[in-house]
Amino acid sequence: MMQQALAERPGSGPPETFEIVAQSAPEILAHVETVVCVPTFRRPDMLERTLRSLAAQRGAGPFAVIVVENEGGERAGAERACELFAEGLFEGLVIVEPRQGNCKAYNAAWRCALTRLPALRHIAGIDDDEEAEPGWLAAFLQAAASAPAELFGGSVTPRFEDPTRAWLGAHPVFRSHYTASGPVPMLYSSANYLIRREVLDTLGFPYLDESFDFTGGGDSDFFRRAMAAGFRFWWVQEAAQRETMPARRTEADWIRARGYRNGAISARIERRSQPGRAGRVRVLAKSLMLLAASPLRGLMLGLDTRSLTIGLYHAQVALGRLGTEFGVQDEQYRVPDKN
Repeated sequence: MMQQALAERPGSGPPETFEIVAQSAPEILAHVETVVCVPTFRRPDMLERTLRSLAAQRGAGPFAVIVVENEGGERAGAERACELFAEGLFEGLVIVEPRQGNCKAYNAAWRCALTRLPALRHIAGIDDDEEAEPGWLAAFLQAAASAPAELFGGSVTPRFEDPTRAWLGAHPVFRSHYTASGPVPMLYSSANYLIRREVLDTLGFPYLDESFDFTGGGDSDFFRRAMAAGFRFWWVQEAAQRETMPARRTEADWIRARGYRNGAISARIERRSQPGRAGRVRVLAKSLMLLAASPLRGLMLGLDTRSLTIGLYHAQVALGRLGTEFGVQDEQYRVPDKN
């Protein structure tokens, strides 16, 4: 596989849009081989729990953390991260990407890592509403040392703030895609990942397509492009995280919107990989077939989970796919406070 040998240097390519507000000494950053990227937006308390879970990692060896604040005004996450950095909780950098958008935040963090950490080999990630189990990073690095793959995903277990809604953990929008370690055909989420640096070197900046900023799906699109470039995927069940699920995400309208969104993203990405009229017809045909199959699939899922709410998921995905044919686009991340 052809790979670029060097990452871009600061100042090369498009101008950087992020601001560095705290960083470790250059002599420390010069030897870092693994970095954990943490995007954050208006959740300083959750961010602190995330960073403390990283500080509690065992068996992973030294690593750095890049916190990327995506709120350019209040910067509550950056302020909290700087406080913890000053206390010595982690080494790395705290940066601010003032242009709001999920993909923009990831692009800033990954670009910062590649341009400031010359010895970098692995980039891992965790969201600011997640906490890593103590062996999380060690499990990823152990797999990366031996597995024939370049992109790795790990399990995320939902932790519902309202324990009476824990039964929703069986819903596809809350479940991880895989349950056993080993090779997998594809990854779909950037909630819990480790990537070899050569993937980013090869795909180039911008790594995530920023047109997915508010709809979601930039990570799925990135993984599909990585697959097209010949890179391989591996699941590491032991690289486990816990994700806090606020009450908002257990409401019927949020779950329904997430089903529509997942369908819309899948259709949009498929159309990108199958351009032209023939490709659009194939995507439409698949959407219609999924809609036709959704009653039976939904009945089976509903019986298996004993939930009508969960059983509706397949129909919601199919309808979300069809909606994109008429220009319907659900920007669920446009108002993050409601997400």
